[in-house]
Amino acid sequence: MPSKPDTALLIVGHGSTENPDSSTPYFDHADEIRSRGVFSEVHCCFWKEEPSMREARYMIDADEVYVVPDFISEGYFTQEIIPRELGLDGPTTEHHGKTWHYTLPVGVHSSMTGLLLRRAKDVAPDVDPSEITLFIVGHGTGLNQNSTKAIRDQAEAIKASGAGYAEVLDAYMEEQPFIADWDKLSKTDHVVVVPFFIADGLHSYQDIPVLLGFEKDEGEAASQREVFRNNPYHLRGKTLYYSSAIGTERHMADVILDQVADFDSKHLS
Repeated sequence: MPSKPDTALLIVGHGSTENPDSSTPYFDHADEIRSRGVFSEVHCCFWKEEPSMREARYMIDADEVYVVPDFISEGYFTQEIIPRELGLDGPTTEHHGKTWHYTLPVGVHSSMTGLLLRRAKDVAPDVDPSEITLFIVGHGTGLNQNSTKAIRDQAEAIKASGAGYAEVLDAYMEEQPFIADWDKLSKTDHVVVVPFFIADGLHSYQDIPVLLGFEKDEGEAASQREVFRNNPYHLRGKTLYYSSAIGTERHMADVILDQVADFDSKHLS
């Protein structure tokens, strides 16, 4: 995308007080974008880690700021918490002597479809997609329907992409269809599971592997498990391939820039 001198990019993430590695993908994506020299400044801030959202404005020198939520879906955090913490009241806000542009979260961008297909191919490179059921897995919650919409949309986009998978299904940890029933939901012998999360943490290291059936509730620290490196798993009469969270994909930096470009096209052109 064209260079934006005198403009800052602020990547906003959830963060975690329990998993110090959860913020690593955000900083990796920031480093990648910084290396391209598009913005004069690139920063990260978090809800559950330092630097916080309220500290962000003190880190930024530029008068114009693009705020990109590095979140999977639209919902409580992107529609309430981030605007409140940063003082945003719409797509563009004049606040604290700066102009703030607020984009949609990365998870709803159409270019996420390409990342999911890349990750699915990487995790099972020698299996023909026509023999695979591909699961896109999210948390799910009955409190917010938007939490599953982004995943359903991506599953439909993959089906329409012509990638050739036998089946593409959305499934969830805490609402139907449950990923714990993956063997009953899939009709093929080969199954690929891609967690639709921004960072690897307790859900992708432990919770989903337990639901899939190849990890136990108790054991060594979740982050020390080699759950992504022992593919394939042979269980429940099928061959299962399990990937790390989609947000760890290095091309997520491109999705962040795509959201900025889309914002410009929609609001500033």
